[in-house]
Order: sequence, then structure tokens, then C-alpha cells
Amino acid sequence: MKTSNKLKIFNDPIYGFITIPNELIFDLIQHKYFQRLRRITQMGLSYLVYPGAHHTRFHHALGCMHLMLKSVQTLRFKGVEISEEEEQGLLIAILLHDIGHGPFSHAMEHSIVNGVSHETISLLFMEKLNAEFNGSLTLAIDIFKKNYPRKFMNQLVSSQLDMDRADYLKRDSFYSGVAEGNINSERIITMLNVRNDELVIEEKGVYSIEKFLVARRLMYWQTYLHKTGVVAEQLLIRVLKRAKELASQGEDLYTSSALHFFLHHEINLENFDDNVLDIFARLDDYDIIAAMKEWRFHDDFVLSHLCKMILDRNLLKIKLKKKEVDKEKVALKKQHVMEKYHLSEKEAAYFVFTGSITNQAYNKDEQQIYVLTKTNKVIDVIKASDQLSLKALSKPVTKHYICYPKTLL
Repeated sequence: MKTSNKLKIFNDPIYGFITIPNELIFDLIQHKYFQRLRRITQMGLSYLVYPGAHHTRFHHALGCMHLMLKSVQTLRFKGVEISEEEEQGLLIAILLHDIGHGPFSHAMEHSIVNGVSHETISLLFMEKLNAEFNGSLTLAIDIFKKNYPRKFMNQLVSSQLDMDRADYLKRDSFYSGVAEGNINSERIITMLNVRNDELVIEEKGVYSIEKFLVARRLMYWQTYLHKTGVVAEQLLIRVLKRAKELASQGEDLYTSSALHFFLHHEINLENFDDNVLDIFARLDDYDIIAAMKEWRFHDDFVLSHLCKMILDRNLLKIKLKKKEVDKEKVALKKQHVMEKYHLSEKEAAYFVFTGSITNQAYNKDEQQIYVLTKTNKVIDVIKASDQLSLKALSKPVTKHYICYPKTLL
């Protein structure tokens, strides 16, 4: 009987060859839940700004696993005891940390699923896979939930210096072409250590961390919070909200069966059971794109125009301001839209709206980044750095925006 080789190698444009370390990891990667990530873009609609940003959550998850393996090897070399079971738990936890993302990564969380984050859905997927794989994911789930007693392991999966950020900054910088985000993740990993069960960076790696935090700030302003990307995602959220609104009124919209389910049911954390999870696992970017290609011809003015805006990249005008947008200005623009397109106030609100975006590269009030000095002291990275700008990076910067049709200019 012929058996397949499960210790395969991926050729990754960022790190070169990525090896699958064992058969369980291979089987998880081969599972339909994980393969779905090939059809979920990593950066949502950012490709409308950066044409190369078409990489997927699948790429990212494999990259995170690769960096986690390197981290384990580094820490073991420095005398940190990590068992084979713990290593596997770390690899699985980081591999599956984003498995709960919906189409275009974040749009679903704010439109047709109520109050259920992608982290929560990731946990639901992991628990279902754990049952399917006879409890092999139990330790990984403990680490993912930050319940594992060895704190530094939880930090490797989720903290301000985790393998998630170490990969997505470097990867998103590469695919978007925004060179300012290119960090030296290999150097950072080489400088990792553990003290008092906390993940720390050795002092000689402090400059790499400075670059990491500055790169994070720049990547947020230039890519993740780029104003064109922001307005595109807001339009997508409104497309799904409008479709759900029409569905609730009895409108039979063209959709895949999976998207149809979520448009016609109120889904929240209480009723997100195994059946809902299986239907969610059939949803990806293609469901949304295919639906919008049909909805652009729908009789409903709001739905059709929102879809056309995204598909034709003829987006709303967006203006960023330091202060909150004047309510009278918003009301005036809504009134113009109502008169020009013969819409109700509720319908006009789909085309004229406000919001805010916040960028904070380092939150010293949450999980801090610690530096291990040459005298064996553990101090916060801000104290260890001679860069005054790091203090500034720890302060949240908020920008307010208003979106409205360009024809009102």
C-alpha cells in the first residue's frame, strides 16, 4: 500500500523553504478548514491601493509557523526547556491563530455576524478540530487562550512581540511594496530569551525592536489604515449590511448557499453552533466577489451603487481630520445626496458617514516588550532605548474621517 509523504516543503518568497515538521501539522494544513485560508486575502481590499497585495491568510499562517519553529530552536539553544509536546502546541496554536477569519479578513465581523470576533471563531474551529484529531490540539488551545502556565509560550503566540506580527509586517511589506515595513524578523528571533517566565529581548537586539516598532507604525498609516483602504473596507461592510437588510425584507438576492444563510439569519455568539461553523467554513472572498458582480445590476440603488464603487474602484471621497467632523457638515452632505439621488435619510447614510482610525505602535499599559540588559536586569524597551521617538510611539494617534460621493465636490 502506497503512503503519501507528509513531510513536505513549501517554497516561500519571504523565508525560502518552509518544512512541515510532522504528520499532524501536515494533516491540519490539508484540512478543508485550513485550505479555505487560500481564498481569504491577508490585507482585505488593500490591493485596490497596492496591486501586489493579493497574498492570503494561508501564506501568513505558514510563515508564522516557520518563525515559531525558529524561535523554539533559538530558545532551546539558550537553555530554555521546551518539550516536544510544547513545541507541537506552539506550532499548532500559531498555525491556526487566524483560521477564523471571514471573507476579506475583517468585513464579516462588522456586518453579517453580530459580535463574534475572528479570534472567537478561530477557537471554535480549533475545538472542533481537536475533537476530530482525538485531543491532539488540547495543549495548543490552552496556549491560544493564554491559559498555559508557561507565560512566555502564550506571548510567542499573542503579545506585542509575537510571531504573528513578526511575519505579517515583513510579508505585507514585501507584497505591498512598502519598504518601510520590512523588519529583520530573523534577527529579532535570534535575540529572544526567557527570564522569570517572560519573553525578553537581549540588549544587543534593542535596535531591531526599535525598527520593528517604527515599521509597525509606518505600515499602519501607509497600508492597513491607508485612507483608500479604509473607505473600501467601509463600503464592503455597507454592501453586506444592505444585502442583509434587503434579505430581511424578503428580497431574494443572488448568493452562494453559505452567504445566503448568513444574510437570512441573525448569527451571534449564542447560536454559533457546529452547524453554523460548517457553513461559515464554506465562506470566502469568492462568495462576496461573485455576489457583488450580480448585485451591481440589482434594482436597489444603494446595493447596486455600493457594489459598482468597489468593483470599478470608483470609491467615495474620504477626508482625514485631526478633530471630529462637524455634524452640521455631515447633515448637509447627506441632504445633498438625498436630493440628488432621491434617497431617504437612512439610504443616504450608506454614502455619507464618519468614523475614526487609531494607530498605536506600542501599548506600554498592556503586554510590554522587555529587554534583558547585560547586567541581567529586565526593563521596558522604552527605558532601554535611547530613541526618544519610542515614547511617542506608545501614545495612540487618532484621525477622524468623513466619506461622501465625489460628485458632491
